[in-house]
Amino acid sequence: MLGTIGLLPLLNCTGSFEEIDSEYNGVYDEQLLADFALLTNPLRQIQSNLQNPQNWIYQLQTNLNADMYSGFFSTATRYNGGINNTTYFMMDGWNERIMLNQLEDVNQQYKNFKLNAPKYYPGIDFSQSLAVLNISRILAAQKVSDAHGPVIYSKFETPGANGITDFDSQQDAYNHFVTDLNAAIVALQKPIGVEDKAVISKSDLVFGGNTANWAKLANSLKLRYAIRVSYADPAKAKQYAEEALASSAGLIDDTSENALVSYGKASPLFDIIYSWGDCKIGAPLMAYMNGYNDPRISLYAQPATDAGVLNQYVGVRQGVDLSPGYGSYSKAAAISANGDYFSGSNGKNKIFTAAEAWFLKAEAAIRGYAGAGDAETNYNKGISVSLEEWGKAGGYDAYVNNSTSTEAPYIDPKNHSNDILAGNPQLSTITIKWNATDSFERKLERIMTQKWIALYPDGAEAWAEQRRTGYPIIFKNVLNDSQGTISTDAMIRRIPIPSKYRNSTLNYVQAVQLLGGPDTGGTKLWWDKK
Repeated sequence: MLGTIGLLPLLNCTGSFEEIDSEYNGVYDEQLLADFALLTNPLRQIQSNLQNPQNWIYQLQTNLNADMYSGFFSTATRYNGGINNTTYFMMDGWNERIMLNQLEDVNQQYKNFKLNAPKYYPGIDFSQSLAVLNISRILAAQKVSDAHGPVIYSKFETPGANGITDFDSQQDAYNHFVTDLNAAIVALQKPIGVEDKAVISKSDLVFGGNTANWAKLANSLKLRYAIRVSYADPAKAKQYAEEALASSAGLIDDTSENALVSYGKASPLFDIIYSWGDCKIGAPLMAYMNGYNDPRISLYAQPATDAGVLNQYVGVRQGVDLSPGYGSYSKAAAISANGDYFSGSNGKNKIFTAAEAWFLKAEAAIRGYAGAGDAETNYNKGISVSLEEWGKAGGYDAYVNNSTSTEAPYIDPKNHSNDILAGNPQLSTITIKWNATDSFERKLERIMTQKWIALYPDGAEAWAEQRRTGYPIIFKNVLNDSQGTISTDAMIRRIPIPSKYRNSTLNYVQAVQLLGGPDTGGTKLWWDKK
């Protein structure tokens, strides 16, 4: 379907703030105000826009970059004649949707809420609704920062001289994220007013109005961000992690608390995978799951129908010549015990799950952070709750005690030059069962490999963590059309800021200075310090 995507207009889905506000002009009657529609609509929309529910927008925002670079997904479609993001030729028009979603969808809804709350409901405290709004806004900004680096966040509402908005460096942005999460945790742990409760219960697509779970999500994100900066700022990482581990808010550590956005309609990936055929499962993910005899594999993917790999779980390798035709290789799937992530009627978007919390605690433990507990216990619990998430809890004992299985070789019968055979350094030798005598690095690889599998289908988070640690080991591109700006061995590190945002309203020159290197896919982000 997106063979013609370069011709599609990149529409501003919300328009200007003034246009949003005028939506209700002349209809501010008592019923509208009593239903809090002026506040519930922005809250609902900002949650939905964390991964835009429109299929082609999601494809641009996430699927044709982070999803592919994470190793979770690939494609059999030869966009732009086979020269595109997947071969490190940065498609400027595709990539602008990442920042557009945050600036022109999420942030505009944020402004809409903040204006209408005091304007039409004076004297009412909506601090918990605002906390939920801020958590969602932080998540959107994190995705932009983890793609581009510098991000419009703290200065969004206060443009500088001549109306030009400055970027935050990634370092400053992450510190702002934690500060704002701390404020949200405090607000969410206070007694909630009747009006505030009504707004959240009417708009909450994640927890159905459960503010205690929102506080847990905020604290869990704080732990995520602490671990993310562990190589770039070890002192802050330790401080933030230990605060999160000691917080009375708690963590999302049970599958019943998983943070999932319920779209109430088709997942954006439904058409991309099943109708358009543009998205296949990634070869690295299938190589690990095949090698580990992972019981989740039939829920993550569908067997191939290609004669050369019939009924096998075989993904498409990233960055290869697709001309032999890989359309009949394994399709991605995602049918968990919580429901079908890629459903055609009620899709879900994964924001944060219990498995991630336990793997974060496992890494915190091997780093010696106070309050993290025992690394092996946390690691095993991460596997346990992930298997539970996918309805495969019965396979836990055999899986967690497997001390021999490793990643399977990758065989491409259509082009054997793409094969990754035993002994190739692109194949991991890490096993599943915990070994307390392993080195720090070996323990980290084990944690990150299982965490990566458990993060599926959240390609954005998986790509960020793979870049941060180098784990899991994933296959390198065969084709590299970056013209020397991206190293094949180091792989892509970020996405350049699109030309749409190199304009007079955003301080692009400052953004490049904050980046600390050329605005190319080969420049490392601030937290990418290993």
